Amino acid sequence: MRINLVHEGAQFLEYEIRQIVDHAYRLRGMGLDVIWENIGDPVAMKEEVSPWIKDIVRDLVGQNASWGYCPTRGVLETREFLANQVNIRENGVRVTPDDIVFFNGVADAIDKVYELAQRNARILLPAPIYSTHSSNESKRGGYQPLQFRLNPKNNWLPDMDEVRNIIRYNPQISGIGLVNPDNPTGIVYPRAILEEFAEIARQNGLFLLVDEIYVHICYNGAQTLHLSQIAHDVPAIALRGISKEYPWPGARCAWMEVLNKTLDANFSTYIDSILNAKMLEVCATTLPQMSIPLVFGSPLYPEHLVRRAKTYEKRANEAYELFSKIPGIICHRPQGAFYLSVVFEDGVFHPNQKLPIENASIREYVDNLCAGAPGDKRFVYNLLGSKGICVVPLSGFATDLGGFRITLLNTDDERRNRIFKEIASGIEEFLNS
Repeated sequence: MRINLVHEGAQFLEYEIRQIVDHAYRLRGMGLDVIWENIGDPVAMKEEVSPWIKDIVRDLVGQNASWGYCPTRGVLETREFLANQVNIRENGVRVTPDDIVFFNGVADAIDKVYELAQRNARILLPAPIYSTHSSNESKRGGYQPLQFRLNPKNNWLPDMDEVRNIIRYNPQISGIGLVNPDNPTGIVYPRAILEEFAEIARQNGLFLLVDEIYVHICYNGAQTLHLSQIAHDVPAIALRGISKEYPWPGARCAWMEVLNKTLDANFSTYIDSILNAKMLEVCATTLPQMSIPLVFGSPLYPEHLVRRAKTYEKRANEAYELFSKIPGIICHRPQGAFYLSVVFEDGVFHPNQKLPIENASIREYVDNLCAGAPGDKRFVYNLLGSKGICVVPLSGFATDLGGFRITLLNTDDERRNRIFKEIASGIEEFLNS
């Protein structure tokens, strides 16, 4: 080409959750039966959407308005409903409908939030972190993300002194980003930790960004806590959606709650730039937005959330009881979302570890993938080639921790338990090979 077309941050666009699918499909073409444990799509894993939610959507399809454009910020009636939900939260920040902006999925919102920040304005992230956040942060400036560690030996909690030190010595940091409940670790940040993040942001003139897509999927004693309840006098952005709650991932429907926009003129201009960028796309999809007041406002919805949380709690505990007994790994009981992450302890990997694979073509393909790969990817590739189970290497979540993430989504109790046992035996066999 006449000039280089490639964006300087293109090398950081990684999404291991779906990238491993390409390898799985190639292996499937060689005769491998693949069990998908990589993507957080409840519908793909055969969760039945409640009939009353389907009825609401069917009725909306019959309304002509659901087929048209809506205002760029989103359907007014829905934004009014959501603003009211924010305003009735205990001790929370108050918002107006204009502080709610809709996007085509949380990923679309994440992309705009990072893209519209000034190139050298850094957003501090945890490690591990959902890769859509880390990739967008890196893409903007063409650099590795600045990160603090979530400690798997301390229930995935961060060292807040480390957070303070990173901010102190990196004056270009403008914000702090979190996922709560967390993907991939399954933790729910305690109130005290969230309040400490808010205080750090307040003291250093930063904004908070919290991805709350799983905010109503909490269990094992964890409590739902919204960003609006701890931000108080800190500029902040909360990201919400319906993909995991209804669940309706195919709707691509999410929104941004802007908190304390007017406290800082620069933050206010930044938010306006996000809205203007969305305006260039006209608007987000209308029909799913129209469903939100009807679904969230239904007397059936609270029980719907409780039932699903209990379901994931059962599966989380089932997986934890199995994996926590295996030598050589670290595993914590999830408290939210629908994932469990396993970390391999230091020193357990060596280059010759393999799982048995009878098919010669699959063996060759897996060995080629493993050449020069970190230990956790070698395990994941061998697990895929040997047992057909597709999980995600933890190193794909912007961390140097070796491990893997599985979902808690399989609806077939017997099959799910069998898969967990196959993974457990694979861990033991791989580490002892």
